[in-house]
Amino acid sequence: MSEQLLSFDDFGLSDQVKQALGDLKFETPTEVQSATFHPILEGLDLMVQARTGTGKTAAFAIPLVDRLLREERKVQVLILCPTRELALQVSGEMEALGRHKSITVVPIYGGASMTKQLQQLEEGVTAVVGTPGRVLDHLWRRTLVVDDVRVLVLDEADEMLSMGFEKEISAIIEELPKQRQTLLFSATIPPEIQRLAQRYLNEPRIISLSDDYVGAKEVQHAFYMVSGTGRLNDLIRIIDTENPDSAMIFCNTREDVQVVASGLKRHGFDVDWISSDLSQTDRELAMGHMRDGTARFLVATDVAARGIDISHVTHVINFTFPEALEVYIHRTGRTGRMGRTGFAISLITPRDVGNLYFLRLTYRIHPIERELPTEGELAALRESDLLRTLVSEYRAEIDGECLSLARRVVNHVHGLEIVATLLGKVLTDRKAASDSGQQVRRSRRAAPPESVKDDSPPPTSRVRTRREAGETGRGGRRSRATEATERRQPVGEQPGVEIAAPVASAETEQPRDADAPGEPAEIREIYLNVGRRDGVRRVEIERLLDGGGVPREHVDKVRVRDRSTFVGVRAELQAAALAALDGARFGDRVVLAEPAKRSKT
Repeated sequence: MSEQLLSFDDFGLSDQVKQALGDLKFETPTEVQSATFHPILEGLDLMVQARTGTGKTAAFAIPLVDRLLREERKVQVLILCPTRELALQVSGEMEALGRHKSITVVPIYGGASMTKQLQQLEEGVTAVVGTPGRVLDHLWRRTLVVDDVRVLVLDEADEMLSMGFEKEISAIIEELPKQRQTLLFSATIPPEIQRLAQRYLNEPRIISLSDDYVGAKEVQHAFYMVSGTGRLNDLIRIIDTENPDSAMIFCNTREDVQVVASGLKRHGFDVDWISSDLSQTDRELAMGHMRDGTARFLVATDVAARGIDISHVTHVINFTFPEALEVYIHRTGRTGRMGRTGFAISLITPRDVGNLYFLRLTYRIHPIERELPTEGELAALRESDLLRTLVSEYRAEIDGECLSLARRVVNHVHGLEIVATLLGKVLTDRKAASDSGQQVRRSRRAAPPESVKDDSPPPTSRVRTRREAGETGRGGRRSRATEATERRQPVGEQPGVEIAAPVASAETEQPRDADAPGEPAEIREIYLNVGRRDGVRRVEIERLLDGGGVPREHVDKVRVRDRSTFVGVRAELQAAALAALDGARFGDRVVLAEPAKRSKT
C-alpha cells in the first residue's frame, strides 16, 4: 500500500482535473485514493477492500479522467454498479471531474427511457456506467460497442453478487476485450468475490485498507434490547433519546417499511419511505425529500436502498436486524461518511443475539448496549430541553421595575402557581404560532397506504391531556428543544391529548434506607443534564455531593445514562445536593441540576 499523500498536487494531475477538484471542494486525497492512484496508472488489476464512505468512487474516477480516458467518442471505460442510484452517482462524479475536458459519461440502467439511452450511445460516449441487467441488454441489442474498452470497474462488487448478478457480470465480461485492466472495489471480500477475482482478474494486486474491520471508521455502534412486541413504540423512545438530525431506518420486509413509516408519520415525524416496488420517479422523489431536509427519516428495505448516497445522514437505525452480516456493513456504511461521525443503532430481540455475536466475531464490530429510557427520564429530557429553549429565547435585558416584580413573584407564597400559569400561556402562544405558520408538506405518496395497520400496542401509559403535559411534544426535523412545544398526537387520540406522562419505574418505587424499622426514608430524585457521553461516573457524582455536605450513605442511587443522570438522595438533603451539583463541569458541559419529575418514598 502506498503512503498517504498530503495533497492532490502529489498526483501530478492536469490543470483541468485540478480545477474540477477545486470546484468540488476536494482538498486532500483519502487513504483509498492515495493507495490506488499509481497502481491504476500502472495498468495493474486491483482488488480493493475499503470501508464504505471513504471516497472509493473518486479513487478510480480521478486517474481515469486525468490520464486513461482519451477525448474520443468511443467507450473506453465500463463501470458496473449494483443499482441505478449508484450508477447515477458515479456518472455524476465522473462528469464533474471531467467537466473541463471533452469527456462524456452516460449512465444506463433499467426503469429509464431506452430511447434516450440509445440516442446517447449512438452519438458516442467516453465512458458508460450501468447496472448489469441493462448493460447486458444493450450488448445483446448490439447498441453498446465495447471493442475499445480498456478498463472495467466493478464497483460495490459484493453488493452486485448478493443481488444475484453473477451470471450477468460473467456474460458481460465475456464480451469485453481480453486485453484490459480490471478494477474490483468491495467493502467485504466473501468467497464469491475471491472466486470472481481468480476467474477474471490478471494477477491482481490486493489492497486492503480495512484491517479486517470493514465498518465505517467514524461510526459508533450501539444496540437496545427489545422484546419484539411493541417494537414501534420502542423505536419512538429510541428516537426521542438519540434525537438524530436525520436517519435511515432499515427494515427486512416491505410490510415493516409501511408499518414504521405510517407509525412515525402519525406521531408527527417528517418521514418518507422507499421499497423495491416503487417507480424510479417515486424513489427519486423520496430521496430528494431526504436530501433537501423535507424528510427527517427515510424508511427502506435493503433492496430499495442499495446504492443510495445521502451524505448528511447522522444515524442508521436497524428496526429489524439483518440476517446477513454483509448487509449490516452496507447499511451502517451510509452514515459516518467522508470523515463525519455517524451512529448505527440496532433494535435487538432475543432471536438476534446470535447474529450480534457473529458480527463481533467476524468483523470486530462491538456495539455497545444501551438501556431503553424510562418515561420519567424522557419527561426530564423534554423539560430540560424546553428550559434551555426558554432561556435562549427569553433571557434579555429588562427594566428594573419588571425585575423587582419578578423577585416578588418568585418569593410570594403563590409564586410557583403564577410562574406556571405564565409559562402555560407562553407555551400555548408558541404552539398556536407554530401551528398557524406550519405548512404541511405532501407528495402523492408521502405516506404509506392507510390500510396498513400498526400492530404495536397503543402507548396508553404515556397519554395525558395537553394541559397536564405542559404543551410538550415532538415532531418534524426540529431540535428536541423546539419539538417539545409542538404537535405530537398518536392515531386514535382526540385533539388535546399529548404523550409525556412520566411513570415511576419499579426501580424508583423500592426504598433502600429507613429511619426506623418499617418506616422508609423519603427519597428525592435529582435530574442532571449530563451523562456517560460527557464522562460522568458515579464516583465523581458522589465526590461532588460529599463536598457539598451530602454523605455517601445518604445517597440512594446514582443512575448514569448516555445523556442524563438521576441521583436519589434523602428528602432533607435535596437542597444541599442541588447546590452541590448545579453548575459543576464535566468537560465543556455545565451541569444543570433540578428535581426530577417523580420522587420515591
